[in-house]
Amino acid sequence: MKTLTASTLALTLAGTAAFAETHMTDYSNVDSMQMNEMRGDLIRSRDITGGEIYTLNEAGDEWSPNTAYNEIGGDWNEIGEIEDIVLSKNGQMVGIVAEVGGFLDIGDKHVMISTPDVNLVAVDDQTYAYVTRLSEEELEALPGVDEGFWD
Repeated sequence: MKTLTASTLALTLAGTAAFAETHMTDYSNVDSMQMNEMRGDLIRSRDITGGEIYTLNEAGDEWSPNTAYNEIGGDWNEIGEIEDIVLSKNGQMVGIVAEVGGFLDIGDKHVMISTPDVNLVAVDDQTYAYVTRLSEEELEALPGVDEGFWD
């Protein structure tokens, strides 16, 4: 099934390495009332999709999949846009679909980037971006994942 509820996705995102916490919170036994009380710790997928993707490649910053960022680095390069979030059938986030290359949607390419290669960045209280260790050239060399890929 391709459709997931925003709540399920938010819980999945909150429980993944995207938060880069030193400990993982177990959300498996959280009921609806508790989830409502935790709303400050949850993220909706619509707050992520459409956001920018940045690279550290030319910034020279050290990459760690466990680094948490609370702002966009001034020396990061914007290299794409977050098109979708990829989940496994058991609901775990495994990556994102990024739109890279091209200009004004001409010649662009959709590729998957795995979770160890991206870190979530809070742009503000309602929008998010991702930063990756991969360069734009490395992303453009990845296999494309057009709509036919998912059928």
